[in-house]
Amino acid sequence: MIRQSLFSIAVFSSLLFCTPKAQDGKEAHTVLKELFSFPTEVKEVSGIQFNPVANVIYTHEDHGNKNEIYTFSLDGKWLSTTKVIDINNEDWEDITKDKYGDIYIGDFGNNDNDRKDLTIYKLGKIEGKEVKSQQKTEFYYPEQTEFPPKKSKLLYDCEAFFEKDGFFYLFTKNRSKNFDGKSLIYKIPNKEGRFKAELIGEFLPEGKFNDAAITAADISPDGKTVALLSHKKVFLLKNFDQKGFSFTTIDLQSNTQKEGLSFKDNTTIYIADEAEKGRNALLYSIQIP
Repeated sequence: MIRQSLFSIAVFSSLLFCTPKAQDGKEAHTVLKELFSFPTEVKEVSGIQFNPVANVIYTHEDHGNKNEIYTFSLDGKWLSTTKVIDINNEDWEDITKDKYGDIYIGDFGNNDNDRKDLTIYKLGKIEGKEVKSQQKTEFYYPEQTEFPPKKSKLLYDCEAFFEKDGFFYLFTKNRSKNFDGKSLIYKIPNKEGRFKAELIGEFLPEGKFNDAAITAADISPDGKTVALLSHKKVFLLKNFDQKGFSFTTIDLQSNTQKEGLSFKDNTTIYIADEAEKGRNALLYSIQIP
């Protein structure tokens, strides 16, 4: 029997549950290539974004840390610190860019599922010691009616998003009791204002929390592959804009608190984890088929 709705995606305003292709869930293995250690001052690496023009990596930390973007060369040199002077770091959980190279910060971390101030900020280009936000996109999940909901319905944390064709796509992080891997997929317009997030589907990877809880996302430069991250795995969703597609699971053979992911090119992905006792946060790379 074919397992239905491993992933579903909306077409226009209706939900369609597509039938997975034969290779859905196929698992490969890879070895993380360690590139460099982040300095001790940057412990809680929460998101990363590669800038192909400047050939640098942007990163930031999450709740309880500074409202700053850090720029690193690919050999680990700390090039600059840019302070975002007009917003606070309530819980910055991911960073992404659009096709013009403008940078966005997702301030939507929601561990307790009780926030009502979920926001994406457009920062534009990361230049100089200070930057101001250029756009504020606020949103809410219409399916959430309690703050917080019951422990079995803690579906509204988020640490993963990307921008495509004028929309943001968010993959929620499931913190529910009796974890089943479900990640809700929401679509939000890339505009100034407050919006009702549109639920367009679900992603249902298998495994326990560290296998399947989604902690980062990005889309390849050619727009054909979406990569999702967990502490132990990468999930590759092919042809994201089509009604039916396959996905592949890559076992990283590593179990650390990985929260940052960014494509370098169509076949190279950067991954970052947080510092652990006895070592700094690290940047890695993997090659994908």
